[in-house]
Amino acid sequence: MGFKEIYNLYSWEEIKQSINNKSSHDVEMALSSNHRTLEDFKALISPAAVPFLEDMAQLSRQFTQKRFGKTIQMYAPLYLSNVCNNFCVYCGFNSDNKIKRKTLTPVEISLEIAEIKKQGFNHILLVTGEARQTVHVDYFKKAIEIIKPHFANISVEVQPLEQDEYKELQFAGVYAVLVYQETYHKEKYPGYHPKGKKANFEYRLETPDRTGKAGMHKIGLGVLLGLEDWRTDSFFCALHVDYLQKKYWQTKYSVSFPRIRPAQGAFAPNVLVSDRDLVQLICAYRLINEDVELSISTRESQQFRNNIIRFGINSMSAGSKTNPGGYAVDTGSLEQFAISDERSAHQIAEFISGINYEPVWKDWDKSFL
Repeated sequence: MGFKEIYNLYSWEEIKQSINNKSSHDVEMALSSNHRTLEDFKALISPAAVPFLEDMAQLSRQFTQKRFGKTIQMYAPLYLSNVCNNFCVYCGFNSDNKIKRKTLTPVEISLEIAEIKKQGFNHILLVTGEARQTVHVDYFKKAIEIIKPHFANISVEVQPLEQDEYKELQFAGVYAVLVYQETYHKEKYPGYHPKGKKANFEYRLETPDRTGKAGMHKIGLGVLLGLEDWRTDSFFCALHVDYLQKKYWQTKYSVSFPRIRPAQGAFAPNVLVSDRDLVQLICAYRLINEDVELSISTRESQQFRNNIIRFGINSMSAGSKTNPGGYAVDTGSLEQFAISDERSAHQIAEFISGINYEPVWKDWDKSFL
């Protein structure tokens, strides 16, 4: 049984109601439990848990330090292309946006690498739009061949691929695949993805299964916060992670927390997710899963990122550019979204060290493999 079959056992509205019906007693039971379940996760993300946020944060802090120590894994995104055939209404790469498109050449990739390496990074995330005729597996493999000698860890966030294609990328040197469902609300999904291959809800839903079957070392999931009810969406994401961990138990997992940011097209969030909401969500994930990597990007503000380091996050990007060539080649190309924390990698690392945490540039787990 794949996740599609698991997903179909659940009703969005019933899950939403179940979360909202959780009581303070349910929250207290979840906080005191030695083995938390998805029902406990519902309680911890529920409105009833808001008065317990300080307790959740302190417990999340303890769990994170016990598992990861006082470390923050540092990574940089490298956007290879903003060419995209999808029409996602919230994304700057939307094919309807008649803005300059760019796909990096091998020479340009080398120039971008040189600039990123100056900042100290050894962990890189390759990002593209979804356009198979332009950024296909052969393009990825050629890019990875250029990039691999310079980085200890390569992750990708590209269009969903087939199982054998993920195998090819793993063999080429990819350590992790990140793929976000954006929203698990099947009925509302088409409104955000009206055309393009991404409009296929079930194909995207089954992507982590194909990745797991390919034996990828790590899989990253998440939802785009601001599309639909964040609590319900996050339950389905947690359900997905739970399923994957049980089925592909040798694989590592990460969860990211992207909130909608300004982008070309001026899409306004349907649901406002406050800083308090996001803290609650991050802590809830940590309390039900001590081992999962929790990552925050430069979408978030300097102040928020400074504070959340202590309460569950163990991975973050820094000095990010969300446009191909943004580091050195073409700083004026189309961004996927506007970042919020504009500090350099050095400034962020300096802050992390200043609060007695350690910025980690090399992924030792990868090197042992």
